[in-house]
Amino acid sequence: MSKRRICILGGTGFVGRRLTARLAAAGHEVRILTRHRERHKDLLVLPTVQLIEGDVYNAALLRREFRGQDAVINLVGILNERGRDGRGFERAHVELPQRIIQGCRDCGVRRLLHMSALRASPDAPSHYLRSKARGEALVMGSEGASLNVTAFRPSVIFGQDDSFTNRFVRLLRATPLVFPLACPDARFQPVHVEDVAGAFEIALDDHRTYGQSYNLCGPDVYSLRDIVEYLAQLAGVQRRIIALGDNLSRLQARLLEFVPGKPFSLDNYRSLQLDSICDGNFPSIFDITPSRIEDVAPLYLGTPRSLRYSKYRSQGGA
Repeated sequence: MSKRRICILGGTGFVGRRLTARLAAAGHEVRILTRHRERHKDLLVLPTVQLIEGDVYNAALLRREFRGQDAVINLVGILNERGRDGRGFERAHVELPQRIIQGCRDCGVRRLLHMSALRASPDAPSHYLRSKARGEALVMGSEGASLNVTAFRPSVIFGQDDSFTNRFVRLLRATPLVFPLACPDARFQPVHVEDVAGAFEIALDDHRTYGQSYNLCGPDVYSLRDIVEYLAQLAGVQRRIIALGDNLSRLQARLLEFVPGKPFSLDNYRSLQLDSICDGNFPSIFDITPSRIEDVAPLYLGTPRSLRYSKYRSQGGA
């Protein structure tokens, strides 16, 4: 792979940090745009990484920082917005990609990689998935002679410091005796953060990925209840998982929207009405064997032990 100059938006986030480390190790010059440079100074230990403080929605900033770059990677995304009308999702997932595309065109950037979401579609039930679909459509529609684009659509991403497995473990530990679980039958195919970052890294220089969108999933399908029961066992927490029906799941979402940090929202509830699973295997073009959650989660959530994990895997597969 030739050495590149790469600008990343969302580079201080969960996936961004893994991808930045990979790109820096490969010798690429990485420029990360962030609102809070001081909070992320630890990334500067990577010798080829720059942190640029600024508002990523500022078109002038994008033009200035995109100039001279070989590629731009957009990892910006939110799982919840401050309000409830979809405007926060629209800004992050639609308006920002529009500005990134224009910035790439203005500065002659030829390569754009974009993070979308599995099951994103214009008629999806949630603001999150609909806005992700609009943003992806804009990016894919910009593919052409002057800009080569690739989009990725991962299922829920797990790994050290994630906001998925770690959040459930925290909630399990904070909830005495019983744990009321909304949407327990929602199905997921969790994908490891290193596999997602690896796909981005490989696609960067592979012309076969130009103009393509890729679904990214792990090897196994689980219900949400299966995952939470496994995490409770892994963390050594004994809780009775109470599976909530649809009405109580919706009520829980309404109530938790007003809890600081918004751990669960109506929009999250609506997203969970669609199973986050892939129709096929991890794309063979990346030559990645995706990691199982059982092989990785014990390393950061608890002590590896001989647990009978197989009962948590769905028999039907994806």
